[in-house]
Amino acid sequence: MPGIRERVKESGVWHNFTEFIQRGNIIDLGVGLVVGGAFSKVLSSFVDDILTPPLGLVISGSNLENWFFVLRQGKSPNQHYRTIEEAQNDGAVTENVGRFVQTTINFLLVAITLFVIVMTAHKVKELREKHKLKHHGNGDADAAKPEPAPASGATQTCPWCGANVPLKAVKCMYCTSYLHEKVPAELLNKQPQTALIELDG
Repeated sequence: MPGIRERVKESGVWHNFTEFIQRGNIIDLGVGLVVGGAFSKVLSSFVDDILTPPLGLVISGSNLENWFFVLRQGKSPNQHYRTIEEAQNDGAVTENVGRFVQTTINFLLVAITLFVIVMTAHKVKELREKHKLKHHGNGDADAAKPEPAPASGATQTCPWCGANVPLKAVKCMYCTSYLHEKVPAELLNKQPQTALIELDG
C-alpha cells in the first residue's frame, strides 16, 4: 500500500503545484521580494543610522527618534523623560514626532530610488529599441517584406479579391493572397470585391 508521500506525488494537486512553482514569473517574483526586502533594510539603516542623527541634533539637540512631546504626564509628576521608552514606561502619553519624520524620510528615499531605477530601465529599453531599429530596420516584418515592384501600366486582376495589382506581382497587396495559386471552385461563382485602389493602366 503506497504511503502518504507517494499518494501526494501521484495526485494532480502535486503536479499542478510543481508546475506553478517552476514558472518563470513565480521565481522572478520571489527573487524580487528577497532583493526588495534587503534593499528596504539598507535604506532604513541609512535613514536611522546615518541621515537622521545629525538632523535630530540640529532640530531637537538629541537623536531624532527621541524628539517627542508629552501630552499627558505619567505616574511621576514633573518627570523629565529623555526617551520615548522612559515616558511610556511611566505611563505618559507622547506625540512621537521624530519617529514619524524618520518613517517619512525612509518612504521618500524608497520612492525616489524606485523612480530612478524604473526611469533608468525605461531609458535603457528605449535606447536598445532605437539601436535595433537603426541597425535591423523594423524587425522581422521588414525583413520578410518584399521590395515594392516598379510602377508600370501593366496590371492583372487578383482572382481572390478582384483588385488590380501589377502584372509582375506574386502576392496581392490588398488581400496578401498568392496570385498564381488555383482558386477554389466555391469562390469562382462569387462576385469579386471592388478594388480599393486601381492603378492607371
